Amino acid sequence: MLNNIGPAGFIIIAIVVLVLFGRGKVSALMGEVGKGITSFKKGLKDGSDEIEKAPEDTSATSARDITPERDKDKV
Repeated sequence: MLNNIGPAGFIIIAIVVLVLFGRGKVSALMGEVGKGITSFKKGLKDGSDEIEKAPEDTSATSARDITPERDKDKV
């Protein structure tokens, strides 16, 4: 659908948005979008840093079998 719009269509859409919402509202919206993108990038970076700092000893973080002894032979 967006393949058929072209540059002139985007300009018309931008003008309609500016007329409907005003310059201040659009500017505030773009500021919020920018903050959201920055926050998303920071979250990705924090997540990758956390993965890199994960302990090398996986025995502490691996899953443990907590099934009671009397139920282990039941399948």
